[in-house]
Amino acid sequence: MGGRAAWEAHERALVACRRCPRLVAWREQVARERRRAYREWDYWGRPVPGFGDHAARVLAVGLAPGAHGSNRTGRMFTGDASGDFLYPALHRAGFATQPSSTSREDGLALTDLFITALCRCVPPANKPTPREIANCRPFLATELGLLPHVRVIVALGRLAFEEVWRIHPHDGGRLAHFAFAHGAHARIGEGLPWLIASYHPSRQNTNTGRLTARMFDRIWTLARKLAEADV
Repeated sequence: MGGRAAWEAHERALVACRRCPRLVAWREQVARERRRAYREWDYWGRPVPGFGDHAARVLAVGLAPGAHGSNRTGRMFTGDASGDFLYPALHRAGFATQPSSTSREDGLALTDLFITALCRCVPPANKPTPREIANCRPFLATELGLLPHVRVIVALGRLAFEEVWRIHPHDGGRLAHFAFAHGAHARIGEGLPWLIASYHPSRQNTNTGRLTARMFDRIWTLARKLAEADV
């Protein structure tokens, strides 16, 4: 189980990471140039740590920070359209104390939920390379070790689903046909967490109706149900 010192050491190492030259250059360029609407912001411009309850039973895994969202604010899914869709759903499900997330100082707290991502630096065009994802993999593995109470993992998007599948021990034979589909879920392996697949709450999905609020609410209702179920 991870205590405060372990979490602080993990976050120091994460925020200081410069393993991916392309991502370092891009995140810092975005932070320097800024978007006109955020000219007065002091952009975070570094790898973004996970956020939430260290005793959580539910872990949500996204793709990567947004250029003018998390790369600006320093908090996962904060300050962009994806977060504007995610946090109201978490609030409705009882995982978040408020329906909005605008900055690291806005008072938001998560209960029974921790949010992270497979890539911690904003990638150009929102597309990290396989090597960049692999470079970030140890950080996700460390968080899994520091979150011993997790019983459910919600993968937000296909890449997150595949990364959780890759990084977490699982019974590959029994779940050989467990394919990504919104709402699909199965236990990763005997005594291991459930994995729930969800479409990512990106503007591309929410503006087109591929992911609706009702569809997303079902994901978090299911996550709570599985987290609270007797095993």
